[in-house]
Amino acid sequence: MRIADKMNYEQVKHNLSKNRTEMADLQNQAATQKRVNKPSDDPVAATRVLAARTDIASGQQFIKNINMAKSFLEYSEQSLGELADALVRAKELAINQANDASANAKSREVVATEVEQIFNQTIQVGNRKLGDRFLFGGFRTTRPPFDPNGAYAGDNGEMKVSINKEALIAMNIPGSEVFLGSDVNVSSSDLSAEGDDIQGARADGRVPVPNLAPAVNRDGTPVGIRGPASADAASGSGDGVSEGGEALDTSNLSSTWQTKGVNVFRILKDLETGLRTNDKGTVQDSLDTLDEAIAQVVLARSKLGSRVMTLNSTLESLQKGQVDAKTMASSLEDTDTFELVSDLNKTESTLKASLATSGKLIQPSLLDFLR
Repeated sequence: MRIADKMNYEQVKHNLSKNRTEMADLQNQAATQKRVNKPSDDPVAATRVLAARTDIASGQQFIKNINMAKSFLEYSEQSLGELADALVRAKELAINQANDASANAKSREVVATEVEQIFNQTIQVGNRKLGDRFLFGGFRTTRPPFDPNGAYAGDNGEMKVSINKEALIAMNIPGSEVFLGSDVNVSSSDLSAEGDDIQGARADGRVPVPNLAPAVNRDGTPVGIRGPASADAASGSGDGVSEGGEALDTSNLSSTWQTKGVNVFRILKDLETGLRTNDKGTVQDSLDTLDEAIAQVVLARSKLGSRVMTLNSTLESLQKGQVDAKTMASSLEDTDTFELVSDLNKTESTLKASLATSGKLIQPSLLDFLR
């Protein structure tokens, strides 16, 4: 087979182009420290890296949402802590002024002034704001939710933020629930693990009340109410057992904290009025209602505390997910520096050899002899 000069030229051009292209790719990897700079470098790896970057970006937004919600919830919880302390102080004053042995009309008049200050402090707590948002106004966060008399101008809205792809959480608690006592029934799952708060609620008479549905046997037939222990002792009836000796179906039992909401502002105003009018009976009656108000605030703080715990655990999961996604993306797209330097030196040597041998491969033509 005859080798034409054109074939030599094409071969040299192809080899040089190939070596220079490979050299350029390696130099680009060295400059970016990335093995995958465009999808054509590794389509599968590029797809996974893009998916990881999407997860990282969404995770960063979720973390921002959680931090914002945590700030709102923690400041709300701190404000309710001040409210609880103020109510405890009002109860101490009421106890001190509830009998004639330690109080009289003049002392009650003086204490009424302090109770008035507690009322004003309660209004200030209700109108507290974080940044440009009021904490306890529901959706209406641009204006104070309470006027100087305690009238509520907000609503019952809960501002929910997304903390991951599947979950939302409320970052506020409406002032109508905390200060006015509307919708304060809370399931046991909403209570935090603060045992002192729960024990305090139990001490005030609010214990878990079973929400009982009719008990049934395994075959679906209703079971009668168990009588005295001495009655029908031979039948084997007992707690959780039907008359036929079968276990009862208690899967539909649930426990709910039942509590009657109270208006905190009205309680303080009634106490102040009773002190100013030297009405010992009103002062004594306020003791029970103050206990209910304190328990109401405790339940609200428990709600906020459980949400903060949820945010903390979700934040830890998101941060771990961010690290895992970045690690996976790095393993797919980052280059091995030692391997890269080795390949770069090898390709540079190959390119120099191609340039050196091309001059020998392309011999002088007839035109060189005619000059």
